[in-house]
Amino acid sequence: MSSAGRKIRMGFVGGGEGAFIAQAHRQAARLDGQFELVCGAFSRTPENNQRTAAALGVPTQRCYDTWQAMLDAESVLASEQRMELLVIVTPNHLHAPIASQALRAGFHVFSEKPAALDLAELQSLRHDVIHSDRIYGLAHTYLGYAMVWQAREMVRSGVIGRLRKVLVEYPQGWLSEDVSGRGNKQADWRDDPAQSGIGGCIGDIGTHAFSLAEFVADQKIQHVSAMLSAHFDNRQLDDDASMLFKMADGASGVLIASQVCAGEENPLKIRLYGDKGGLEWRQEDPSSLIHRSIDQPIRLLRSGVGQPWLCADATSRMRLPAGHPEGYLEAMANLYRALAQSILHKVPGHDAPGVPGVNVGLRGMAFIETAIANHRGDAKWSEIPDTYTAGESSDER
Repeated sequence: MSSAGRKIRMGFVGGGEGAFIAQAHRQAARLDGQFELVCGAFSRTPENNQRTAAALGVPTQRCYDTWQAMLDAESVLASEQRMELLVIVTPNHLHAPIASQALRAGFHVFSEKPAALDLAELQSLRHDVIHSDRIYGLAHTYLGYAMVWQAREMVRSGVIGRLRKVLVEYPQGWLSEDVSGRGNKQADWRDDPAQSGIGGCIGDIGTHAFSLAEFVADQKIQHVSAMLSAHFDNRQLDDDASMLFKMADGASGVLIASQVCAGEENPLKIRLYGDKGGLEWRQEDPSSLIHRSIDQPIRLLRSGVGQPWLCADATSRMRLPAGHPEGYLEAMANLYRALAQSILHKVPGHDAPGVPGVNVGLRGMAFIETAIANHRGDAKWSEIPDTYTAGESSDER
């Protein structure tokens, strides 16, 4: 079968019954008809693992007890049968070990964020990525939204002039109450440093705000001044973060990430202001982009196939005419579609154009560690270190 007419064989580690993000991944991967689920190690609980496989139509012999067993067994299958892409949707502490082993075994990897528990582990993973001939992608789903790409292009092309101010916020309310000991698995592992890493809210959603700001502004955040909080005595990791930041070309900014904003759902929002105007995008209304001009009325740009005022990068990520909302699943599906194109067409290198990769993960991890160190220390400002290897490109998007 030609590459254009076949589906990419996909396996999952994690994502048993009750796992929201894994279900989103599977739905997104199916949206464009380019992937098929052929195997998995879905849960450490045998009953959950088997029920999940049966519900998803995965054959019993390709439902594995452990991820190690899956990599071993899939590696020896015939090339036309074995898994090609491994999707990792486990707690954070397993992301890097599984990804490294999968890359060494010859599989492409698409991992939930963060890429690793800390910078040292992530540098080791990056070595494995660089020295493999496989693709590594990171599920920063919000970077798949079409109007996020439209905003980035308008910043790049000077529509709002020289960037002065960036305000990015991600308030949630799901940890507004003390949920410890109530059987909330998602909350429990996210508050365990051994499974989640040193960052709580800042690692879970603060990195989304950070990555969105760097992506749309098309420049790095270089310095941060951070304040982190935990609002319950028995909570080990932060549930609220506020910080000032300074960007590479002189713009200043504010980043807020919180999981104790009672009543909030997922209102990730970014506003950017230059010397000619501003832009505003909200995840809860992802089809709209507000353009403010210093000398013109406010414009509301709306997504939709065929809209002549939208850039190519935005329209290529749309599937429906104007007025038909596209949301979170479509944004994630854009990442899967880009992965598929790179795998099917054997794009050289370890990056899939349009998909955040290991260097985006490094930026996020450097941000987490720098912000936490700044909060704990006495410095007014702390610099986020450049974590790339000299001479290697950091532009994966």
